[in-house]
Amino acid sequence: MMEKGPTSTELLRWSEALAGIGRTGLAFTDNRYEQERFEEVLAVAADIRVAAVEEAEHEQVVAEWMKSVGSGIPGYVTPKIAVGAIVGNDEGELLLVKRADVGIWLYPTGWADVGYSASEVAVKEVREETGIDCRVERLVALYDGLRLGFSIVPLYSLVFHCTATGGTLEPHPLECADVGWFSRDALPEPLAPGAHEGERSWLDLAFAVIDGDASEVAFDPPRDEPWRTPTDADE
Repeated sequence: MMEKGPTSTELLRWSEALAGIGRTGLAFTDNRYEQERFEEVLAVAADIRVAAVEEAEHEQVVAEWMKSVGSGIPGYVTPKIAVGAIVGNDEGELLLVKRADVGIWLYPTGWADVGYSASEVAVKEVREETGIDCRVERLVALYDGLRLGFSIVPLYSLVFHCTATGGTLEPHPLECADVGWFSRDALPEPLAPGAHEGERSWLDLAFAVIDGDASEVAFDPPRDEPWRTPTDADE
């Protein structure tokens, strides 16, 4: 039987991993020979990205990566941090926002801000995006966005369970096209990718925590061979 080839999500993840190695290497070396080798790594990573994202252009991808090269510790490439909030109300409904940029529905989420703790970012994002005040209950998930395929930017997503405490629904004029409370049987469309991904479903997680599920924090378990393309038997 013919083996399954890599998906665009896997190609993108491999590309970003190689690009991270290349940019970090450039940040820590002054040796011209090593610099050339790391620049070649970026070129290969760009080829993989073009194969994963059709509209990507090789020269532009390499140029963007090169612009982000730092020096020493500041140049060590790591995933960005996003913070999300699963907010429930007294009726057991889930707070969702329709993102203005891509038109999909998801729980409030945004980039982590310097000077704020992660939980403070969650409260801030909910208030700014929806007009709702909330109380943070606990961390419920820590996901790798590239691994799950819901991001083309390397990121770790910290997701908190929150309870609404007040406020009035009011979507952010620039970031959100709409906002609302939704029950499981009356959800809007289209939902963000991963809403119906079995054990990895963010939608199932959201309603489980709103309903009182006190399970441990969900996370992506380590794999013995993280770069191998999984077979059907591995799923």
